[in-house]
Amino acid sequence: MAPGDPVVDAIGTEELAELAVELLDVCRKKRLMVATAESCTGGLVTACLTDIPGSSAAVDRGFVTYSNEAKTEMLGVPAALIAQHGAVSEPVARAMARGALARSRAHLVIAITGIAGPGGSAVKPEGLVHFACATRRGDLNHKRIEFGPIGRGAVRAAAVTHALRMLLEAAQA
Repeated sequence: MAPGDPVVDAIGTEELAELAVELLDVCRKKRLMVATAESCTGGLVTACLTDIPGSSAAVDRGFVTYSNEAKTEMLGVPAALIAQHGAVSEPVARAMARGALARSRAHLVIAITGIAGPGGSAVKPEGLVHFACATRRGDLNHKRIEFGPIGRGAVRAAAVTHALRMLLEAAQA
């Protein structure tokens, strides 16, 4: 794949397109379904995957849970957990992943919550993103990454790339 290819142009970069294709190939071969629970990425991971022809064989659904209420209503994240730790936190990312797994037919899910910017604080700076990847096998991995104040679009793109890598690693396990 290269620029000029409709899939690359739709997804945005060759790297993202290649990751998405590789993940979908592994999932199809292993008969795995994927779901996403996205906050700061606003559905970009799901869009990346569904831009690939034939993705319906491996993509079950995507939850875009940008607001705290959506996290609670759609994924079952306890409002008290969000109030205690904030939406951008490890406990909330883990709860989002568990909720997406429970509310889908997916074998593996990725949850993403972060501060794409502008803004942030000393405790939760701009560019902070929490990822949680859960599988039906019982795995639940968390990763906290500070991408830094590189701009909203760049944080979101970096988060999508990292999410696809986490899903690929889980699918290959």
